[in-house]
Parts: sequence; structure tokens; C-alpha cells
Amino acid sequence: QVQLVESGGGLVQAGGSLRLSCAASGGTLSNYGMGWFRQAPGKEREFVAAILWSTGSTYYADSVKGRFTISRDNAKKTVYLQMNSLKPEDTAVYYCAADRLSGTYYYTVSNRYDYWGQGTQVTVSS
Repeated sequence: QVQLVESGGGLVQAGGSLRLSCAASGGTLSNYGMGWFRQAPGKEREFVAAILWSTGSTYYADSVKGRFTISRDNAKKTVYLQMNSLKPEDTAVYYCAADRLSGTYYYTVSNRYDYWGQGTQVTVSS
């Protein structure tokens, strides 16, 4: 059982930056893929970024490519999402998720993930 706790959300002006953290506990992550998803009011949850823990390979949604960076700290068992050049359309609740891999990593598919954090609100004002 893996527990995930997000932090780092808040209110920021357009063009600003935030760094989200996702601290994991309760298990080893060497065979996990870690993803960030977001959900805006009235919209479906959407994929933002993902990282394969074992190799550090990263994947991004087109909407955030070049602005967001996902990374991990093995010692702290923490995944980060550095968000730069934020736009009002980035406003959403951001969720961290862990996929206990058993084959291909379908990183964009939310129902493939086994564990989820509680979410952290990011609000970008114009």
C-alpha cells in the first residue's frame, strides 16, 4: 500500500511559477510509474506529466511541454512538478498518482493508476 501526499499548490499570477511535491510512503517505488493529473471545475481529469521511477524517463501532455518539468528524488521518495510560465488555464486541482506497473506503462490513462493523493489546488490569476 502506497500513500501519497501532495503539497505546494496556491495562488499565483499568470507567468509565475509553482513547485508541487508528492511525498510517497508505505512501499518501494522501483517498479512504479508516477503521474500528475489535474481536474478543472466542470472538466474531466486530464494527464499532465509522468515519470518512470526506475529509469527517470519523463512524459508530458502537449499543453504543458516546455513549461512543466517532472522529477523525482529517490532518497526522499518524492516526485516534483515544477510549473513555470503558468497560465489561467492551468487552474485546477492537481493530483499525484502511482501506477504499480505490470507491463506497458500507459501513463496517460488515469484508471491504470493504483494510488492517488488528495489533490492540491493551483489557481492562476490573469
